[in-house]
Amino acid sequence: MTSAPQEEREVLVFDATCLSHFARADRLDVLRGLLSADECWTTQVVLQELRKGTGEHPALELVTEGNWLSVAEFDTPAKAILFAEWARRIGAEDRDFGEASVFAVAELQGGIPVTDDRRAVAIARARGLAVHGTIWLLARACRDGKLSEPGASSLIDALRETGHRLPCTGTEFPNFARRYKLL
Repeated sequence: MTSAPQEEREVLVFDATCLSHFARADRLDVLRGLLSADECWTTQVVLQELRKGTGEHPALELVTEGNWLSVAEFDTPAKAILFAEWARRIGAEDRDFGEASVFAVAELQGGIPVTDDRRAVAIARARGLAVHGTIWLLARACRDGKLSEPGASSLIDALRETGHRLPCTGTEFPNFARRYKLL
């Protein structure tokens, strides 16, 4: 008797943007479901960014519910030094610390950082990280049979309604994803 092929378990490290917009669109449960086979991480720095927004967007509190998202800390000198190196590479503004922390954890764990900050993505890729964003996550879910293309399109439109700046609309998603070889 042959067993079904097992899904490859990837380590994904999330910045605030993706988590925030899925929570604000009331689709965090969908994100959790799409990532159920993966090891998902974020950082204390990212959680602090999300906490700052809970006054305006109470749904952000839902990000840490359940045990789907592990939280990395910079509790050793080596981790703190790597975080500082990424902060220097990206910039020293408060809003850059989340990406820097995500890139440091991804580098330490051999994971994939997930952020939609184009400038940070360019810097991380130039340093050899295989960084991706929300559209990649949704296209991957489509390729894996966890989400239909219309379902991904609907999610994209819901995320854009929360102000998430994505490179395509839901209607444009199938063509966009194929053009960039995501589907």
